[in-house]
Amino acid sequence: MGTVSHSQHWCIVGGGIMGLTLAKRLAESGQRVTLMEAAAEIGGLASAWSLGDFNWDRHYHVTLLSDQCTRQMLRDLGLEQDMQWVETKTGFFIDGKLYSLSSSWEFLRFPPLNLLEKLRLGFTIFMASKIRNWRPLEKILVADWLRKWSGAGTFHKLWLPLLQAKLGPAYEKVSAVFIWATIARMYRARQTGLKKEMFGYLPGGYGRVLNQYAEQLSQAGVEVQCTSPIARVTQHDDGGVQIDLANGECHEYDYAVLTTPSPALANLCPQLTAIEQQSHQQIEYLGILCVSVVLKKPLSPYYVTNITDSWVPFTAVIEMSALVDPSELAGHHLVYLPRYVDANDPAWQWSDATLEEKFLAAIEKMFPHFERTDVLKFRVSRVKQVMALPTLNYSERLPSITTSLPNVFAVNSAQIIKGTLNVNEVIEVAENAFHDVLLPVIEKSPPLCTSLDSHAETPGELVARS
Repeated sequence: MGTVSHSQHWCIVGGGIMGLTLAKRLAESGQRVTLMEAAAEIGGLASAWSLGDFNWDRHYHVTLLSDQCTRQMLRDLGLEQDMQWVETKTGFFIDGKLYSLSSSWEFLRFPPLNLLEKLRLGFTIFMASKIRNWRPLEKILVADWLRKWSGAGTFHKLWLPLLQAKLGPAYEKVSAVFIWATIARMYRARQTGLKKEMFGYLPGGYGRVLNQYAEQLSQAGVEVQCTSPIARVTQHDDGGVQIDLANGECHEYDYAVLTTPSPALANLCPQLTAIEQQSHQQIEYLGILCVSVVLKKPLSPYYVTNITDSWVPFTAVIEMSALVDPSELAGHHLVYLPRYVDANDPAWQWSDATLEEKFLAAIEKMFPHFERTDVLKFRVSRVKQVMALPTLNYSERLPSITTSLPNVFAVNSAQIIKGTLNVNEVIEVAENAFHDVLLPVIEKSPPLCTSLDSHAETPGELVARS
């Protein structure tokens, strides 16, 4: 991408994948960019951390063959050629038993469902994969939609426990777009992967991605300021934007783009109208308690084990070393145990020691061969605002990227309206926001110095020249 004719100073608030994507695109367009991140490192939900003998992702991530935005990001960073693609297996833990559900034959033999229930489940998944107009699904509760198409038996045996595990009590107000988006993404992956469940990972994990991102941003002149939590964002009458840091520092910019969760964004911008404040505050989020367990030996051959039994205190078992070569993990095995929780869940009050006892006790019951002496590391990540809930008519109530403050923009993962939260969707939102909203602003901005040439370039000429 070329540059436009004049430069303004932009501040990106938030150093996750969303903020990094926007900072890179703005810098490529000739803009001066400062990125501010509250944490000590960039990455947000994609950040990496130490797990003893090795560093790996703080939360579990996987790339599908159909994730074109993620693959383009890796291409831009010069990393895609190193991607490893692996055929994985899926497990199901239901009624205290572990089943493989990785092929059509295993699906036909799946004991918890009778033949009619299997047929209706298969029909539901196939039908959902063919839906292109998702907007009518926004008006239907996911439970009502699944009960109608899969039948009461399949719904109560399979879908309801999975919804409760993934969404908690919030499943009762989530629209059918949630399950449609989940099915559509996995179905696209199987189509691209010749009917096989091919998942990908980058050797070195997202830590390597972020290191490469930091290097490219530095080369592009982007100033990255970590450990810089924001206290307030205001716009002056002359259009300038003031960023007040929590440490008392103040900085001036021409434009600001906030990538923080919507409720936090509303608190940062007191000048937003009452309607804007309300539209951001009303977005409900699920949080996550994500446990990383490093083991001497694997639990199962399944990359993901879905769980329907309500006594299990986590949502699923993500066996990362069923995908990632153990040599990447210092020869160990890495398992993620996520628990998705709303703001009122008592699990937020559980200490690390309590979580360890509850989670490992459940693992002992699920996998009889497991021994606690196998555990090398147990580490907990807590994030309170992770996924915006796609409630009924969600897209109609979503706040705009543009705000009543002409030089302040709101671009965050709440704007994922027809997908589920993952890196690919985050990048797509950022790319669309840049091309549809921010780039036109750049092209219309007055130059810092008046040109001696009386001919003013039109936006079309600027695009053609860039």
